[in-house]
Amino acid sequence: MTDLSYWLLFLSAAMALNLSPGPDLFFVLARTLAHGRQVGMAAVCGVCSGAMVHVVAAALGLSLLLSAAPWLFSVLQYVGGAYLVYLGVGMWRSAGAALLPRPDAARRTTLVQTFWQGVLVDVLNPKVILFFLAFLPQFVRADHGSAGAQLLLLGTLVVCGAFLVEALAVLAADRLTAWLRDQTRVACVLERGLGMAMMGLGVLLAFTVL
Repeated sequence: MTDLSYWLLFLSAAMALNLSPGPDLFFVLARTLAHGRQVGMAAVCGVCSGAMVHVVAAALGLSLLLSAAPWLFSVLQYVGGAYLVYLGVGMWRSAGAALLPRPDAARRTTLVQTFWQGVLVDVLNPKVILFFLAFLPQFVRADHGSAGAQLLLLGTLVVCGAFLVEALAVLAADRLTAWLRDQTRVACVLERGLGMAMMGLGVLLAFTVL
């Protein structure tokens, strides 16, 4: 396989995977619709930072060790599911309040909180571990140096693609947010719906056999 065909295959597969919906993209959209573009971008930075934790772990071989310990993997699965349920409950309880004007200090706090929530959404998702373990090694080439270095490069490119997709999703969702500020009842119903969907994702994550 030539370098050109190799990279076309890898980048096409990575982009297709990044376009498929998951908890990280759902979290980004929910935060953007509730709080606007800045918070949405903080969510993007958070989930991508969480994904980079898994990339580094895969490059160091830590993800393989984690997947080999079923009990630890199950703990991560339940904790990750519970965290998504926790976020969903918070969205349900605060429905509508997120669209009200906030002082600058509260807005900065929201940015920081959203970033770290995004990190945890990805770090506590065992499906992300399985993804990097199953997908990246297929593109490691024996005659191109260290496997760990290749995994780090390939994983970083996947995360960069995710950042691009999610940033575009934020810009699209932000347009809807501007309209929702004049439709408080609709905004309240939508945020509660997003909260219920987040809780559903958490339950599925916790009780789906991986």
